[in-house]
Parts: sequence; C-alpha cells; structure tokens
Amino acid sequence: MAKRSSKTAAQQCRYYEVDNIFVYMVETYTNGNISVFRELYRELNKDARGDFTDFLLSEVEPTYWREILKQTI
Repeated sequence: MAKRSSKTAAQQCRYYEVDNIFVYMVETYTNGNISVFRELYRELNKDARGDFTDFLLSEVEPTYWREILKQTI
C-alpha cells in the first residue's frame, strides 16, 4: 500500500470515514495507539497539522496536550 502524505483534513475524514479526523486522532492516542497516531499526523499537510495543533489546544483536556505535542515533534 502506498503511503499517504500531504492530505487535507477533509480528505482524511473521507478516507477514514470519520466526521472529524482531529477527534479521531486524539481518540487513537488516548486509546494507546501511539504509532497509529503518528502515522495519521504524518499524513496531514502543513496547514492541516497547524489546524490540528489549534484543535488540540482549544478542544482537548490540558492533561493530554504535552503528551500529544511530544508525539507530533
């Protein structure tokens, strides 16, 4: 299977058949699937990665911010 890269959030939502890819990514991380989370993050384009960071800081509990941000770097 070819690797996916530089995809928008909307493209990822359609591909993974979810309503919100960012919520899906956070749920994946909190369920302990860190390698899957990393892969999902790498598939996003630059703008979508920035949008994910904004989502993370505004919608996710602060207890997870640090852990998730470490995985994105």
